[in-house]
Amino acid sequence: MRALRVVGLHEDGKSIVCEDPASRTRFLLPADERLRAAARGDITRLGQIEIELESQMRPREIQARIRAGESVEQVASSAGVTVQRVERFAYPVLLERSRTAELAQRAHPVREDGPDVQTLGEVVAHSFGQRGHDYSQATWDSWRGDDGKWVVVLSWKAGRSDNRAHWSFAPGAHGGTVQALDENAEVLLNPNAYRAPRTVRALDPGKDAVVQPTLDSVPDEPVAKVIDAPIAEPEEETEPPLPADEPEEVAEPAPRAKGKKNHPIVPSWEDVLLGVRSQRG
Repeated sequence: MRALRVVGLHEDGKSIVCEDPASRTRFLLPADERLRAAARGDITRLGQIEIELESQMRPREIQARIRAGESVEQVASSAGVTVQRVERFAYPVLLERSRTAELAQRAHPVREDGPDVQTLGEVVAHSFGQRGHDYSQATWDSWRGDDGKWVVVLSWKAGRSDNRAHWSFAPGAHGGTVQALDENAEVLLNPNAYRAPRTVRALDPGKDAVVQPTLDSVPDEPVAKVIDAPIAEPEEETEPPLPADEPEEVAEPAPRAKGKKNHPIVPSWEDVLLGVRSQRG
């Protein structure tokens, strides 16, 4: 390690001029906080300055992390610096990501037989329409992966769930091409993969089905059939045979047709037990 001697203060007033006594080579040493702390012998302050300088990322590193997909807040938090410092260097990279996402929407999805005629944006908008989603509320973004290829992402919310779909984007002639990277991306590219949910409706009960109507819902068709059905004539009622062991509950039989006029035949006790016998008048 060569020793230098102090020559004096530089004309800018911010640097110290030092010189190598052997080679007469001169050097500029910034007169910053570290130099002043070292001149005072303040080791504690010197260590704090080193930690602060290490936590501050260089502009190129900030831009590289933003281009890789991190947000301004994420970079500022991990670097221990203010958001305003990161925004100064992140702004041009954020514009680059937004522009790439717009270009990817004009690219053509790769099918088994080659690139699709429709663009990625057209196919996705059609799929959103089939599902009843609001395509205007979806957001596009992009970033560059470690392999140098661009990844485009679509984010949307359906109900209470947050959804994302990713495609790899290769810029090129006629807008370039995109390929699905996950299941959501594949489903959005395949309109036949979606089936509309079945609506709930009253089923027509079959001949073997058992229907249990409620107070709120009664099937219309079965009720109509019951109303239109013909009413059967009631059959002539006949008195049941009188039991032998309960004679006190048996009512008197109607007068027989073959009895004398105005003189109905009263059955005897034996007739009740053995059956009514016919008697000639």
